[in-house]
Amino acid sequence: MLYFSRWKSILIWLVVAVGILYALPNVFPRSVLDGFPDFLPNDQVTLGLDLQGGSYILLQVDEEDLIAKRVQSLGDSARSSLRQARVGYSAIAENDRSITIRLRDPDQTEAAQEALSELAEPVSSGLLSGGTLSEAEISTPQSGVIEVSLTPEGVDYRTSSAVEQSIEVVRRRVDELGTTEPVIQRQGTNRIIVQVPGLGDPDRLKNLLNQTAQLNFRMVDLTASPEAVANGDARPPAGSELLYTTDQPPEPLLVQRQVMVSGENLVDAQPGFDQQTNEPVVNIRFDNRGGTQFARVTQANVGSPFAMVLDNQVLSAPNIREPILGGQAQISGNFDVQSANDLAVLLRAGALPANLDILEERTVGPGLGADSIAAGEIAGVIGAILVIVFMIAAYGFLGVIANLALAINVVLLFAILTAIGATLTLPGIAGIVLTIGMAVDSNVLIYERIREERRKHGRSIVQSIDVGFQKALATILDANITTLIAAGILFWLGSGPVRGFAVTLAIGILTTVFTAYTLTRWLVAYWVKTRRPKELPQGFIRLVPESTFIRFMLFRLKAFYLSLALVVASMVVLPLIGLNFGIDFTGGSVIEVRAKEGPADVGGIRTTLDEAGIPDVQVQSFGTNSEALIRIGNAPDAPDGAQQETIQTAQASLEEAYDIRRTEVVGPTVSGELAWAAIFGVLASLLGILVYIWIRFEWQFAIGAIVATINDVFLTLGFMVLTQIEFNLATVAAILTIVGYSLNDTVVIYDRVRENLRRFKTKKLGDLLDLSDNEMLSRTLTTSLTTLLALSALYVFGGEVIQNFVAPMMFGVLIGTFSSIFVAAPMLYFFNLRPSEFEADKSDAASIEASGANRA
Repeated sequence: MLYFSRWKSILIWLVVAVGILYALPNVFPRSVLDGFPDFLPNDQVTLGLDLQGGSYILLQVDEEDLIAKRVQSLGDSARSSLRQARVGYSAIAENDRSITIRLRDPDQTEAAQEALSELAEPVSSGLLSGGTLSEAEISTPQSGVIEVSLTPEGVDYRTSSAVEQSIEVVRRRVDELGTTEPVIQRQGTNRIIVQVPGLGDPDRLKNLLNQTAQLNFRMVDLTASPEAVANGDARPPAGSELLYTTDQPPEPLLVQRQVMVSGENLVDAQPGFDQQTNEPVVNIRFDNRGGTQFARVTQANVGSPFAMVLDNQVLSAPNIREPILGGQAQISGNFDVQSANDLAVLLRAGALPANLDILEERTVGPGLGADSIAAGEIAGVIGAILVIVFMIAAYGFLGVIANLALAINVVLLFAILTAIGATLTLPGIAGIVLTIGMAVDSNVLIYERIREERRKHGRSIVQSIDVGFQKALATILDANITTLIAAGILFWLGSGPVRGFAVTLAIGILTTVFTAYTLTRWLVAYWVKTRRPKELPQGFIRLVPESTFIRFMLFRLKAFYLSLALVVASMVVLPLIGLNFGIDFTGGSVIEVRAKEGPADVGGIRTTLDEAGIPDVQVQSFGTNSEALIRIGNAPDAPDGAQQETIQTAQASLEEAYDIRRTEVVGPTVSGELAWAAIFGVLASLLGILVYIWIRFEWQFAIGAIVATINDVFLTLGFMVLTQIEFNLATVAAILTIVGYSLNDTVVIYDRVRENLRRFKTKKLGDLLDLSDNEMLSRTLTTSLTTLLALSALYVFGGEVIQNFVAPMMFGVLIGTFSSIFVAAPMLYFFNLRPSEFEADKSDAASIEASGANRA
């Protein structure tokens, strides 16, 4: 095991060199990287919105709006087809998903069906599927009545097409803002994720995305009074509808439904100024078809008002003074420079096929992003220093080797994050710091096993190191695979920053296994080969004496009953007091503000928002005395988009005295989905780990591990109820991390129990469990302490946002250490596990023979 061929050594250090090469660009600013040769990697890890500022918006295509427009289109097409076929009808009624046509002459039913048959013709469902589908179906519920209904597959097809078209339109609109590296992608069947890092004006982005920008030109109907129709004294004439202008206050106007010229024929739109009034306007230009149609309409209607309609609002309705023949026109209205520019952006990007509702919004100001980076760097550096100092103090020169492997571990982690284009978020930084603490566990397992082989079996240095690495490998793999399962499920069910945490943790586990077992083994083998040590290095401190025999099983019932009582208490307080659910699960809004001058006035903020018409607002101090956190709940039965108006009102009322540092808005639809995803995530991770431990060990071990893990989860939830720490998506990540960590600890002890079961056939089970716990006590306490050192640095220096994430993990480390000894091990005693059920372990003899053959 300590012998490395030349090609293996070259391969190991080649991996390290490539990792350094890919990670190195993250140290330099972009201006320096631009001067690097083209053949060198120059990509950097993408920083999440919480680290550099920007906006995250989850949009959903309004399916009802899409269906309504499709039904209206069916009605228009039906009228045109029946006119051409000279089939008379008395009425065409538009329903939810169908139109009903009543014919004047029932004998013309067959002719009408033939005329309308083109509405039900199959259309291609796409190149990939290679099939066809019918968007509509025709039926005759009674004589003289024809019904044209949208099919479910037709609605799905239109929705899918609308999402694809919307993604392109949204991308063009966002690109017009001049931002760098926006992320625009589909989620599910009808949703779109938009992430724009570094955006300084998130409200402008929302305004651009909130408008469908469907522009058309229609004639104004002068046959009736719009004021009378608006007051309800008259009905709009057939073929016309009542719209309102963008004036303040809006004025009613009767406009014909028939679109004379469509915005689909626009080829360009640019902001400008009117030469006579010097007011901001938008100059538009049509293609040949649109220009010809525009010229024809203006020639035929000189002297009549012509309405320019954008999203069912009349921008302006000037009289046509003379024919417009050049294919160019001017849109005027109540524009300022910014609104004229934004309208030009919307028209150039094209119209959305349907409305897009904002379900979720998370905005972080650039100032808060810079603070997060600084806090993360400080926490990471301090956590690393604490771990480095402790490892040297505990293991001497072997600790130096472990620290070197740990540094390369972090380098490889950043290299992989850079290579795959992952996004590093604040929870991602927490994942790195947690990886630093947990990665030490593998080295501690190896070193403690080497010491044990030297001390108990009197083996030589080479044999002790060889057997120590060999026996530690299975434990390292079992312990890390359980955490990897939790990370994988977290990535599968999580979203946004939580996924970033899962990716970082999963990559950290993989690099840890490589560096701890391969790189550390190479470094130790090189040290043995060159130095020929006579004795193992000793550290300056030792948490546990070399030989202990604490009778843990004597206290098993008391400890078990204590743990059971605490679990029952947690289950009682959960419904009585309840968790402090964040907006991820309740829906609503959170605004983090910082006073421009002096401390934040919590009472003043509450009064200001109350005067603005926003009741039931929670305001609390947050971070420093100049910061405050504002929570605004969702109104009962409020639609997903209702919160947007409330948040805009709140921001407008506070922006004079406060800087808006962070905004989060979660609609009721998303919050319900996140709650179920969180519950399913925990259950799925427990099931996956149960199956793995059952396969690797025995059913008694699997049940014991799950019982210990459930114990840790409920106690952590009870801790969160008592402390009222906010329970949000990041907390779910913390709980799943506790699940992985607790199982890591339990599996390490179970691995030693299984080994002793094979070795000692006649030893009583209680004594055997005590022996296993005592043999792993030094490793258990050392790993827990190093992990707590890393988490403590993150808790103290990481800022208040990350503290809610770290505090449950710190508690989970403590309770996980307790449950591994006093819950997991006694469960095996409860199931009366028999040493006779396990085959004798012959690995000791085999390892001695192998170490003699492979002596370095």
